[in-house]
Amino acid sequence: MPIKSLIRETISLQGFRIESVDRFSFGIGIKIVPDYRFNPRCGKCGKPGKYRDSRNERQFKHVPIWGIPVMLSYSPRRVYCNHCRGIYVESMPWAAGKRRLTAAFACYLATWARILPWIEVARLFQCAWGTVSSAVDFVVKYGLENRDLSGITHIGIDEISRKRGHQYLTNVYDLQTKKLIWSGEGRSSETLSQFFDFLGEERASQLQGICCDIWRPYIKVIEEKAPNAVLVFDKFHIIRHLMNAVDQVRRDEIQEKGKEHKELMKHTRYIWLKNPWNLTDKQKSRLSTLERLNLKINRAYLLKEAFRNFWSYSKPGWAEKYLKKWFWWATHSRLKPMRDFAWLIRRHEKNILSYFKVPIHNGSVEGLNNKAKIISHKAYGFRSAKNYILNLYHCMADLPQPKLVHTFM
Repeated sequence: MPIKSLIRETISLQGFRIESVDRFSFGIGIKIVPDYRFNPRCGKCGKPGKYRDSRNERQFKHVPIWGIPVMLSYSPRRVYCNHCRGIYVESMPWAAGKRRLTAAFACYLATWARILPWIEVARLFQCAWGTVSSAVDFVVKYGLENRDLSGITHIGIDEISRKRGHQYLTNVYDLQTKKLIWSGEGRSSETLSQFFDFLGEERASQLQGICCDIWRPYIKVIEEKAPNAVLVFDKFHIIRHLMNAVDQVRRDEIQEKGKEHKELMKHTRYIWLKNPWNLTDKQKSRLSTLERLNLKINRAYLLKEAFRNFWSYSKPGWAEKYLKKWFWWATHSRLKPMRDFAWLIRRHEKNILSYFKVPIHNGSVEGLNNKAKIISHKAYGFRSAKNYILNLYHCMADLPQPKLVHTFM
């Protein structure tokens, strides 16, 4: 009797009843039979239908009770549905689609799959890795079909490396809610076009701001698919380009001046790249000594610090004037990496200055991408992009959960 009550607490049995509870070597077996006071319902539309015949018995893995595995068994009926004009297997309210596990157990496994690697969840609950994957797939599909995408006005687009060898995923986030909206394999124009096809023309027309890296395939698609949105190039990606230029000056100077200079510049990379207020006392002292020498890297460092002032302006006009001044300094610095960076800025000046009209950036997106990397590392990597994307949705999209009789955790 207590076991029957526990089962009723976790699944809906309207139209069905528990006939028996037995103890087997594998655990607890629950036999479910129809309650003939109710007509069977069509598995497609959910409306009452006319009984036609019964199929072979199916087994459904259910939530363990006191650590003991539980298996439900039921012989599903086929019904003729007047509404659908066909014969379909009846609706079983406890089933997770065509999967051989209950919806309750799928949600239970999926909840644990947010915390532990999938292989550990499978070991913990004595099931196959594929069962855990199927459970997460069930929960994610429900969430994607039932989530609300209205009100999205500002999005951030960024890529994340899935494997070595330039295998990328393109992730799109809502910058206001910090949720993952969409993830797709690759970082080409075709990949981003798939996102806008998913979003639809109506929602794309409501976008006010889009933030991304300076990546030509993205730019082309955004201008075509979201003409009403202001395209802003991410300030953190621009700063990363600047840091790479400064470090290239350091490396070029070491190569140019030879071994003696290499010893002088040893362990100084982060002194030139870090923010001044983040330097240790030892690093500050070393920087003060190096600044007295006529080094190319020192000129690059001063340009880097001068570029920091660009972001402090609140008016686009003043920011543009300062950027033109900084461009002159960089192009007359006789430092090729800094000149290349300055011309990169000049080519994309319009969308960089857009930041002062629509002040959005991908700072939070970078944090979410780091979380995505942790998810992959915790799972010891994913062999397929499909499973990686599935887990990203599961952990980062804040999807609505299937409605159950009982909520787990």
